[in-house]
Parts: sequence; structure tokens; C-alpha cells
Amino acid sequence: MAALRLHFRIQPVIMKIDSVDFFYLSMPAILDIGDGSQDALLVRIGAGGKQGWGECEASPLTSIASYVCPMSHSACKPLKQSVEGMPINGVDDIHRISLAVHENSSDLLQADHTLSGIDIALWDLLGKHLQEPVYKLLGYKKAYPKLPYASQLFGRTPEETFEKARSTRSSGFRAVKFGWGGFGIKSPKEDAAQVLAAREGAGEESLLMIDAGTVWNEDLNSARERLGTLYKSKVYWLEEPFVNGAIRAYNELSATRPAIPLAGGEGCHSFVQAQAMIQYGGLRFIQIDAGRIGGITVAKKVALLAEKNGITYVNHTFTSHLALSASLQPFAGIEKDGLCEYPVESKKLAKDIALVEIARDAQGYVNVPENPGLGIEVNTNALKKYLVDVEISVKGERIYYTPEF
Repeated sequence: MAALRLHFRIQPVIMKIDSVDFFYLSMPAILDIGDGSQDALLVRIGAGGKQGWGECEASPLTSIASYVCPMSHSACKPLKQSVEGMPINGVDDIHRISLAVHENSSDLLQADHTLSGIDIALWDLLGKHLQEPVYKLLGYKKAYPKLPYASQLFGRTPEETFEKARSTRSSGFRAVKFGWGGFGIKSPKEDAAQVLAAREGAGEESLLMIDAGTVWNEDLNSARERLGTLYKSKVYWLEEPFVNGAIRAYNELSATRPAIPLAGGEGCHSFVQAQAMIQYGGLRFIQIDAGRIGGITVAKKVALLAEKNGITYVNHTFTSHLALSASLQPFAGIEKDGLCEYPVESKKLAKDIALVEIARDAQGYVNVPENPGLGIEVNTNALKKYLVDVEISVKGERIYYTPEF
């Protein structure tokens, strides 16, 4: 008599989002400078016994409020209604959550900033669940090394800028960017002294980028007055001369001679904003912050559009190495897009977020982590001293309180 065979069908593990926690972190004092690493909003998402981490590049308290606020109307719902309890078993689930947030919270203007951290955490979670790095989940077969540029603020004086540039060069960086720190506010002559000091300190062989930090709003003449110095100093690009979305000003400056390649887009908090900048702004470089535009999902979409239009995609990152890893994933597999922003002046809070940083290799390049998810472990013990205790109540009911690490 033949042996009886029992066939058991193995059911796949079905994961649903069972927790979404926000952690508002801050340095003891916040200075009025262009440094977004002074505070942070981390997102931790739990499902199936696993955890994913993300970081929002946004005001922490207002982002938390957008997640829990009472519904105002059908297009102004709290983000939690589109996230909690949702399945998270594959890439399509992340796209569905992103779409749901945009449909349910389209009138909630903080939504994309808050979604960014959520989306990043979801990719990290899914990567850990499937034991794959995020870039592979995005469809890339290989991650190409990126040449990092040391991103920092101008010194208070040209002499200080020179020393910062010289130190950066001595540290082995082949590219450097200076920005903010009063640039564009003073006279063209004073700005010229800063740029020339940066070039002298960095050396002739280094790539030098200048970030105006939107200082001229839409004032074309102020930007044009600096082009001669930038050209003389062989500046690789002029970044954010105008506010985000000032497409006409960007386009007209791009056609001005001497021609300096323009970079912009870090202020984009939606795909359509980035699309407009790519197609009509005269940009050579589109800079996207995954922690602001809606996460890795939207950033990847922008990277593909940039590739199609012959525009170079560059990440925007000035905070932690958790954010750095997230920002590298969307263009990891695009070989021609070979530059990446690399923060070198982050506050200690930002440095304490990751247990291990993404270091430069022997050739000076940065490589996307190959570990599952984002490949970054969050140092919760080190962050406890930065935790800001928050409680939100509406009509006497507590709708949010700071969770435990």
C-alpha cells in the first residue's frame, strides 16, 4: 500500500502596519543659521515583528500634528488614516500608501514632508523583511559609487572659508560646496572675496559648488552681478539662486552669459514641482531631498524623469547618515549621476543618529549600503538625551504623546 502523502501549502506571512512612532529630537539650543541638523524627526514603523526607520526633513512638531490632527474635510485627513493597519508585503503596498496619502491629505500642506519619513521607514522595513537593500527593491541591479562633495557653510570671513576649504581638501575630498553664511546678502565684492577664498583653499583641481540658499528670491540682477566671479573661479554650479518654483527667473539666468550651470530643487515637496523645474527651469542639476519630497518613492520617480530629460540628479542631504542612505537609494543605479552631497558639518545630534556612518572608500567614493533595508542602524541609546517630550490634546482628549524608544 502506497504511503499516504500529506501536502501542506505554506502561507506567506502577511504583514500589516501595527505601529507608527515619531521621535522629536533637538539640540539644547537652536541657532538662526541655515543648518537643518539642529533638530530631527525620526519615524519608526513596526510590522510583523520588524522595524523600519525614516527621517523627515521638516519641522518636527508640525509634522507630528499632521499625522494625528482631526479631519477637516475629505481632502484634509490626518495621515494616520492612510497608513495604520495597511498591508506592507511588497513594493506595491508602499506605492498604495503614498497614493492614499496624496488623495486623502491633499489639502494638508505638511503631508508630503511627513509622508517622506514614513515612506523612507516603509522601504527600510520592507528591505529588512525581504532581506534586500532598498536600491534593489527599486529595480536597480547594481549600485554605482558616488563622488561625495563636502557640504558646508561659508565661513564668517574669507580667511575662515579658505581654511575650511583647505582642510576639506586635506581630508581627501575632491569636491566641495559652500553656501549660506551671509553669501548674497552683502555686496558683490564681498561675495567675490568668499568665492575666491573657497577656490584658493580647495585648489584648482577640485570641483567647487556655490549655494546661494534662495537669497535673491526672484531678483535676476543680483544673481547676474555674481556670474563673472563664479565664472572666473570655475564654479561647477550655482545652487538655488532663487526660491523654489521661480521657474522664469531660473530659466532666464540659465541663458545669461557668462553661463554658469544651475542647480536647484531641494525645496520641491511634490513630483509636479520637480517636474516643472526639470522641464522649464533651465537646470543642469536637479537636487531632491527624499526627506521632503514624499520619500524614496517620489524621489525615484524624479530621478527617472531627470535621466529622460538629460538632467543630472543629485541628492540633497545635510543631516544624518540615515537620511544620506535614504537619499542615495533613488539614483543608486544611475551610473551617469555620479555626485552626491555629503554632510561634513552636521551637529552632534545628526551624527548620533546612526551607529555607523557611510564612510568614503579608498578611492574617495561613497557606496550605497548593501545590507537589508537602508543598511543603517539607529542608535536609540545615544538619542535619548535629545528627545523632546510632546503631548497633543484636542477637546481634552490626548491624541499624541512621545513614545518610548
